[in-house]
Amino acid sequence: MNDSKIAQVRLGTEGPLVGVQGLGCMGMSEFYGDTDETAARHTLRAALAEGVTLFDTADVYGRGANEEFLAPFVAEHRDEITLATKFAIERTDHPHYRGLRNDPAYIRQAVEGSLRRLGTDVIDLYYMHRRDPAVPLAESVGAMAELVQRGLVRHLGLSEVTGAELREAHAVHPIAALQSEWSLFSRDVERSAVGAAAELGVAFVPYSPLGRGFLTGAFTDAGKDLSEGDFRRHQPRFTGENARANAALLEPVHKIAATHGVTAAQVALAWVHRRAEVHGLTVIPIPGTRKATRLLENVAATRLTLSAEELAELEPIAARVAGDRYPDMSSTAAARE
Repeated sequence: MNDSKIAQVRLGTEGPLVGVQGLGCMGMSEFYGDTDETAARHTLRAALAEGVTLFDTADVYGRGANEEFLAPFVAEHRDEITLATKFAIERTDHPHYRGLRNDPAYIRQAVEGSLRRLGTDVIDLYYMHRRDPAVPLAESVGAMAELVQRGLVRHLGLSEVTGAELREAHAVHPIAALQSEWSLFSRDVERSAVGAAAELGVAFVPYSPLGRGFLTGAFTDAGKDLSEGDFRRHQPRFTGENARANAALLEPVHKIAATHGVTAAQVALAWVHRRAEVHGLTVIPIPGTRKATRLLENVAATRLTLSAEELAELEPIAARVAGDRYPDMSSTAAARE
């Protein structure tokens, strides 16, 4: 038994206890270049050994391949893990097509597909990956609630919604978790979503807490630093002058890391974990990695404490970041606020 496992927190007011840091599994199948499947499976096992129990995927990752990749791990450790997946982003054979589907018929179809690919009879946490404003939110959440009643899903989650949308959904059925981007580089969720989550007792699950890797300090020019298959080559913050300007913003992160003898990534993650105390809510970041060494580095950040002076040094960074989070921000909460 690992006596140094990370602390546990509750997923929402009535959800299960989970490790205070989860694992985003998207990159194990797509988006970040080639993957060593054997190494990725080792990372899954290493995460569980450290007390990481929330494993996050989605039907859109690899068009179902990521769920299928996780299935053997799920089968082996079903009672030890909290399994989260998502619906709403529709893909076709066209490589660049991304559609949004929140209608009840699609939700019922999507959950059956995810259950089959994951090889399980119940999903612990089922997220609406993106909101389609053309479909009434109450209609979509009502359909998700039916999945809970049928025993196919245990808890509901939303991703990239505003505070008002979270309140509206929570009135239809309790929402256990809100997943949105939140990091030193991305703080738009603090406008309304964070306050609503704290008020309702909804756990906040920050994705990309390392700014898709930028906060590790490894990148200054996506064209030179990233492989052809890496989607970050087309993200505004990673390209051209934006990348060079954003790299310069990391000077206080590197300075604080040197003071503690840790990495820039650990400082960035420690900042995200500190949001729990600052905003009075449960925060469970899900940094993604395919390497066990990075996994151990990320987990160690849960034990790093930053001083008030250090937090003050980091405070201005997000306001100075160059470039949007995505080339098209239309499906994010930020575009609807």
